Amino acid sequence: MSGVTDTTDDSPTPPRLIGAALIKDEVTRLPDAPGVYRMIGDAEEVLYVGKAKSLKKRVVQYAQGRFHTNRIAHMVDATRSMEFVTTRTEADALLLEINLIKQLKPRFNVLLRDDKSFPEIVIRRDHDAPQLRKHRGAHTIKGDYFGPFASAWAVNRTLNTLQKAFLLRSCSDSVYDARDRPCMLHQIKRCAAPCTGLIGKDDYQALVDQAEAFLRGKSRAVMASMAKQMEEAAEELEFERAARLRDRIRALSAVAQETQINPETVDEADVVALHVEGGQACVQVFFFRAGQNWGNRAYFPRVAGAADESEDETTTEEQRILTAFLGQFYDDKPIPRLILANLEPAEIGLLSEAFALKSGRKVEIAVPRRGEKADLVGHALTNAREALGRKMAEGSAQTKLLAGVCEAFKLEAPPERIEVYDNSHIQGTNAVGGMIVAGPEGFMKGQYRKFNIKSTELTPGDDYGMMKEVLKRRFARLVKEEEEGDSDNRPDLVLVDGGKGQLDAALEIMADLGVDDIAVVGVAKGPDRDAGLERFFIPGQTPFMLEPKSPVLYYLQRLRDEAHRFAIGAHRTRRSMDLKKNPLDEIEGVGPGRKKALLHAFGSAKGVGRASVEDLVKVEGVSQALAERIHGFFRKG
Repeated sequence: MSGVTDTTDDSPTPPRLIGAALIKDEVTRLPDAPGVYRMIGDAEEVLYVGKAKSLKKRVVQYAQGRFHTNRIAHMVDATRSMEFVTTRTEADALLLEINLIKQLKPRFNVLLRDDKSFPEIVIRRDHDAPQLRKHRGAHTIKGDYFGPFASAWAVNRTLNTLQKAFLLRSCSDSVYDARDRPCMLHQIKRCAAPCTGLIGKDDYQALVDQAEAFLRGKSRAVMASMAKQMEEAAEELEFERAARLRDRIRALSAVAQETQINPETVDEADVVALHVEGGQACVQVFFFRAGQNWGNRAYFPRVAGAADESEDETTTEEQRILTAFLGQFYDDKPIPRLILANLEPAEIGLLSEAFALKSGRKVEIAVPRRGEKADLVGHALTNAREALGRKMAEGSAQTKLLAGVCEAFKLEAPPERIEVYDNSHIQGTNAVGGMIVAGPEGFMKGQYRKFNIKSTELTPGDDYGMMKEVLKRRFARLVKEEEEGDSDNRPDLVLVDGGKGQLDAALEIMADLGVDDIAVVGVAKGPDRDAGLERFFIPGQTPFMLEPKSPVLYYLQRLRDEAHRFAIGAHRTRRSMDLKKNPLDEIEGVGPGRKKALLHAFGSAKGVGRASVEDLVKVEGVSQALAERIHGFFRKG
């Protein structure tokens, strides 16, 4: 037909680039500048985060097909897209890389899984009588901070010693302001009682200064000063004061005896030692501050499946693991002036530069070869080796237990993720469901969940109904996650606390949601709740018991007890919050200010409830309409 043009494009759609071809195409648009790159997989998951001095030169290496390990080749094959961020310097790129790894948790990076904050000691400076207390988190309080301590036990021990030695208050400001006579801590010689004026401000400040000096490493000078004061008191026949000073000196001496290792050549340093064996790694970190050992902690970074690389091809895997660990470890923790390690991290100069940029001062990373510092590193390495050995032994035992669970419940394979459910309530009130999770590495506490029972249609105490609500919410969420491409949280085995009734309730909900391919087992307690007499209910099978002394039975009891403990704890928390609620919080128009004014005027919520409209109107901020609303609220029955 004349005058008509066919605009249909019959040319084939160009194939989507993936893997090395995709990377090669991306390289053509990359700058020769420092930055961070992300490799992204099919489900938009970030596979790997890396940094580069030159993005163009670094990323092109992935397109050339020459890989150091099969893991890197697998990572490249799985890449479906890439993202890039340029930075001003390579040190900035390293800091951004660390931040993104902690945030995104890519599966081909070395990951530090335990990154909890450490406790510290703070001497508050925002009060006339400074308070000595434990602290976690950001430094929002005005004061002097000392730490980190490796554990709550270590900081509590030091606080206990400081209270004995310097008699500083530990009470809150509200308790301090309300005192009209000394508390028990003063009676047992743990506080100088500045709250009641038993010590003058100047004398109390002298104690604060002594405590600060001790925490800054001037322990010998502080103890020498106390010893001189004790001698002077004895010469002046003030034996009671001399005895108090003697007790304080003993308390400070105890710190040196309890910390085991107090180096003479190291004032402030972290001692870090890495041991790798059998595809697993352990990093032992010792904290030395003020010339004292403030404890140690073992870390087990995830290295299985990691494809971390350095731009320097001569570096070893251990060096790359240590670099990744140090970067993530100090991302949200104070960085000491000196870090002693058993081996040199990859790109040590760049790491030191990034730490200096972050902390605002020079940071040295050293590998001592002789002397006391080398002994400290050797001691840390021994601890790392022993800790990894214990973990591998525990992992072997855990593997055997999971194989036993597989055999007992006739599963296709040992479960990688077990979810256990239990409910807790008192006659139906404050009902809470708890879910705990366990796997090859033990309890996965970061995966625990609590469910406040919300349904108003349930009969109080309806355990079956509560279990249905919990499982419906849990597995409806799982279905949604899997629709979005996230299948990491699917359990292989579900244990519910209860017998056939609880099991049937669970199976009904899971069938409705289309997740009936997950194994479900009911665990019924024995007569009189006797441990060892539990019966197990499996669909289509006669209820059975395990051998009384079976390790698998003990393991399942531990799982059930942990779920029970978690559910009870959640219930108690909810009940405690309910007890603290005030009826005034439920009245529209009564905010914090009016609530405070009403309680001040009438003494309590009951007093407000007894008040007349005329009395309520007299309270500042309460209008006639609000007074009538408050009056009606307490008489709505």
